[in-house]
Amino acid sequence: MTSSTIAKNSVVTLHYKLTLDDGSVADSSFGGDPLAYLHGHGNLVPGLERQLQGKKAGDKLDAIVPAAEGYGEYDPQGDQTLPRSAFPPDVEIQEGMGFHTEDDKGNPIPLWVKAVDTKGKQITITSNHPLAGQRLNFTIEILSLRAATKEELSHGHVHGPGGHHH
Repeated sequence: MTSSTIAKNSVVTLHYKLTLDDGSVADSSFGGDPLAYLHGHGNLVPGLERQLQGKKAGDKLDAIVPAAEGYGEYDPQGDQTLPRSAFPPDVEIQEGMGFHTEDDKGNPIPLWVKAVDTKGKQITITSNHPLAGQRLNFTIEILSLRAATKEELSHGHVHGPGGHHH
């Protein structure tokens, strides 16, 4: 069963290139495996998902997503400096690396290393995504779309080639 246009519960397979305003390429699937995602289930940044709504297989588009509809505005209160001793001694801490901690209810909280001081004694972490505060410039080529299976809908993501495997 196929869908004619992208709508909630469509499985969309596409290629994308993400560039930042400085012209750098932050990510791209061109030349590799395409991305398959379940539309309408929060699997893409909201501004991109909104712009893909109603598009068809074969469509190509450029989508500009403002920070507020991407990874959010940068919040300086999300930054915290900790002593190196707060991290496992056997882990090499590098700027840009991501990790998870948990809140008091056991929910995962994604964090990133923003900076390591020159002596390696202080680590600045942030709850801001590395692309927070940046406009996202996407080049998209929609390859195919289909209706999601019942299992994909119950799990909230795509299964099979290009998607999630259990």
